[in-house]
Parts: sequence; structure tokens; C-alpha cells
Amino acid sequence: MRRARSGVGGKVHGQKRPTAPVSVASVPGVSRSRRTPGQARGGGRAAGRQSSTKRLPKHLSPRALEAVPGETPPPPPEPGPLPPPPATPTASTAALDLGDQRERWETFQKRQRLSCEGAAKLLLDTYEYQGLVKHSGGCHCGAVRFEVWASADLHIFDCNCSICKKKQNRHFIVPASRFKLLKGAESMTTYTFNTHKAQHTFCKRCGVQSFYTPRSNPGGYGIAPHCLDEGTVRSVVIEEFNGSDWEKTMKEHKTIKNMSKE
Repeated sequence: MRRARSGVGGKVHGQKRPTAPVSVASVPGVSRSRRTPGQARGGGRAAGRQSSTKRLPKHLSPRALEAVPGETPPPPPEPGPLPPPPATPTASTAALDLGDQRERWETFQKRQRLSCEGAAKLLLDTYEYQGLVKHSGGCHCGAVRFEVWASADLHIFDCNCSICKKKQNRHFIVPASRFKLLKGAESMTTYTFNTHKAQHTFCKRCGVQSFYTPRSNPGGYGIAPHCLDEGTVRSVVIEEFNGSDWEKTMKEHKTIKNMSKE
């Protein structure tokens, strides 16, 4: 006997059911905002209004779901690492044995807005360089800049040796510890001659010698007073130095040898 075929509502073998479209309601945690035709108007409107106020996350938006139907949306990006907390005076001075002065030290740091190193430098400069002022200066083009602690009343040497006479090398002498080159080490070159003890450094771009290492004080620096910025020099005293007879003059001079010492 032949089996009777089922009606229109029966299953047809060999054909796949059409894939149901992905709806927002199928995603966990996302409420449905559209009303079905079978919903009552009264309660349906209130429910529709309430659900429509909830916005979808960007990674679960309906547009993103419709773009890739049937796929699981990507997870939200993980937050980046948090920035480190700002340093506090207590943390930077924890290793110091300040005793009863700890609270006073930390208050000083906060008031001056200084790190532990900055506060120490300020106090050391004030104590060690008492009676001195901080001069700043440099070459003509600005490639070389420096600062130096010295008196506001400068004692200038006017040397008449062969090179100082030609370049008018008037200078005052300071210990190396009181001099700091701020910038321009790569912009300088050095000229030496004879004993090669004197290091005549100058800017390669503009040719100005704003400081150098003198033969009389190889452990210090000779600073050109005319290369200092204005506002820190109170007075100038010029002493002539007979550099043309250098050995004899150095032997007879009483103070120039010690000018680079602390």
C-alpha cells in the first residue's frame, strides 16, 4: 500500500528551515523594546516606553547584531592600567632619619612644592653658598648656557698672555663645584696650545668663549663677566695679570692659585 502524503502543513524532507532572524531579546541582559501585534495597547505602551529608555551598550547595539547575525558579540575592551599615585613627601623621606624634624621637613616640602632632592638642594645651596649669588650666562647664539655661584662683587683678571691679549680674555675664577653647564656640551669645541693645560672652550656656532679652564686653576673655571645675564652683578674690580711672564707672575701672586679651591 502507498502511504498517503501529508497536507500542506506536513514536513517536506530534504529542505532546511529558514533561519530565524536574531532579535535583541535573544541577547542576555538586553530588554526588548518593540511590541508584538498581540500585545494590549494599554500595558504594551507603558512596557514599550519603559524598555525603550534603556540604551544598549555599543558592543551590543542592534546595528552591530544585524551586521553579523548568529554570532556572539565581542566582549567589551578591558580597562587599561591605572596611573601610579603621585609621590608624597612622606614616601620620599621615609628612609631619612629626621627624628623630631620630620613633620617640619614634610611641611617645608609641601609649602615649597619640592621633591625630597629639590628641598635638600635648596637648603644646601643656601647654606654652602652663603653670601653668594647665582649668576647665569652663555654664548651669543644661546647654544651654550650655564649657571655659576659667585659673589655679586666680582674680582676680574685681565691677562696679557699671547692668547688672552688677542681675545680680551677677562675672567673671574670659581671652583668647579660652583659651576654647572645647563646645555651645549655638544656645541662646544676646545683649543689648546703650548702646555695644553688651559682648555679654551668656545661655541662652534657663534665662536664666543663664555667660560674656560685656566692654566692657573685647572680645577676650576674662568668665567667671562661680559657673558653673564644682567641683574646679578653689583660691582667689578679689575686686576691686571702679567701673563706674558706667566711663571714669574704665578710665583709672586699670593691668591690666584687658591681661587679654585673650596
